[in-house]
Amino acid sequence: MNTLPSQPSAERGAFSSFEACRNTQQGPVVILASGASAKHFPLGEFAHLPIIAMNGSVAMTAEHGVKPFFYVCTDKSFGQQQPALFATALRDSQRLALWPEQFEGADIPAASECYALHKAHTPGLLDGMRGHGDSCVCNRALWSKRARSIAFSKDLSQGFFDARTVAYVALQLAYHLGFEEVLLVGVDLDQTVGRFYETAEGEHSPCGLDQHWDSRILPSLTLMARQVVNEHFHVYNLSAASRIPTELIPKVNLSEARRIAGCAIG
Repeated sequence: MNTLPSQPSAERGAFSSFEACRNTQQGPVVILASGASAKHFPLGEFAHLPIIAMNGSVAMTAEHGVKPFFYVCTDKSFGQQQPALFATALRDSQRLALWPEQFEGADIPAASECYALHKAHTPGLLDGMRGHGDSCVCNRALWSKRARSIAFSKDLSQGFFDARTVAYVALQLAYHLGFEEVLLVGVDLDQTVGRFYETAEGEHSPCGLDQHWDSRILPSLTLMARQVVNEHFHVYNLSAASRIPTELIPKVNLSEARRIAGCAIG
């Protein structure tokens, strides 16, 4: 069930509505990141599933002739750092989730649906006491605004919460859309290994994974694993080398991933 309501594109002066696409999907989805482990993933076998690509992972979708169901990029400088890959994302993706300024002057096909990203407000004191609000889950914290900012958005029309990795935005998007099984590919979160599409001679984008791992990334993933994952929303990690602890997000092999993916096609 991959059809979303048709919305006016940014080319015609309006953005598509996150509210209109909420809970419109079901079944499994692949979140394709850029970690080195992604180069071993047989994307062609999973091309029947919706693919949420991000940043430079479109190098792999383009290689396999796959048009991403959604493309997400929160790095405002990515288009300058990797212009060819960004152009590929704009050209190939069915739906784009970017900052409003990233759309300005961009060469986007008229049929593409364009969604404007914005950050969610830090949950208030009442949400901090309960650990959740109508549109988010957050750390239970009465007085610490910083602690409450570790949160997970269930409704992207209210904005997303930043964990300093675009993979976390993609997870919030997958939940928002209604997908029930998420297969994480290339979410290594290992700064020392680099990205699968980068070469020694080519351009390298900055990376802050180590800087933000303890303060933002791990706490956010922990919150999601403990308070968002349930019988209606499962997340699986296909990266054997991923930095994410197995007790938070279980690791699966290709055989298990194929079984999960097969659930969508009977």
